[in-house]
Amino acid sequence: MTDNADEGSETEGLTYAETGVDIEASEDATAALLEAFGSDLTTEYAGLLDIGDRYLALATDGVGTKLLVAEAVRDFSTIGIDCIAMNANDLVAAGVEPVAFVDYLAIDEPDDDLTNEIGEGLAVGLEEADLTLLGGETAVMPEVVSGFDLAGTCAGLADKDAILEGEARVGDALVGVPSNGIHSNGLTLAREAVTRDHEYADPFPPNPDVTIGEELLRPTRIYADLLEPMRDHGARAAAHVTGGGWTNLSRMGEHRYVIDDPLPAQPVFGFVQDEGEVSDEEMHRTFNMGTGFVVAVPEDRADGLVDATDGRVIGRVEDGDSVEIRGLSMS
Repeated sequence: MTDNADEGSETEGLTYAETGVDIEASEDATAALLEAFGSDLTTEYAGLLDIGDRYLALATDGVGTKLLVAEAVRDFSTIGIDCIAMNANDLVAAGVEPVAFVDYLAIDEPDDDLTNEIGEGLAVGLEEADLTLLGGETAVMPEVVSGFDLAGTCAGLADKDAILEGEARVGDALVGVPSNGIHSNGLTLAREAVTRDHEYADPFPPNPDVTIGEELLRPTRIYADLLEPMRDHGARAAAHVTGGGWTNLSRMGEHRYVIDDPLPAQPVFGFVQDEGEVSDEEMHRTFNMGTGFVVAVPEDRADGLVDATDGRVIGRVEDGDSVEIRGLSMS
């Protein structure tokens, strides 16, 4: 990727914060919430409850402003997959097997087409993640929501010795696994960028066979199939690359993460960057840039993990406190 911000341009380059989402402020607010009731999260991605010989784990998340793209093009068939993925992937990053899911749909008025299509996507996601749907709630609240919101909670189980350490070690290799595209983070910035000069119904320039809206709605990849290979090959920690982009690697511990052979970024990222004149650093702090999941594994076991997945070694763990990728240094 290249920095397309031009000092002489009349159009100001977009940032995620300027479009309404300040990652640092959001993290501060979350920390304040946890401090208020004394929560002590056991892992970076899921809360764990000791139930004897195993842990019960819970993760909760929603689809975010990707819903606004779905609403604009009246295609709700994939966002259920996103809802499953954003929750199940967090459990996988903790080393937990996702087993059950409940969804929550808040809507301003009943809409059979919308709810049916969301249900179709949920069914696909449940199958891909091998999850059981235990229930859900649809709340009609015209005075509370305008449009709709979709979120869910995923429960998982893990033997106590199956939970990942959660801490990478200096000398570990980093195995990156491809994303499907933008997934369900950074859509506030992406929507603002691509609608400057285009409509969602316009052909997507790198691939005119799909529209811009269809490309943005490409569902989040579900990484449940990585769990067994991660355990088999001694994975120490993992990062689900979501909000905050590549800074998520710091959730594997305070180290220097050197990404010297990154996976390629799909064309949608270059399109968003060009249309919004977004800097390289802002792109990498906001989006997954082609890599949806990163695993820290002992160097001598990395090739085995690569052979068992569609990932590849993208870098290594060193002493320090930063993420180094594509000429950028982020902390």
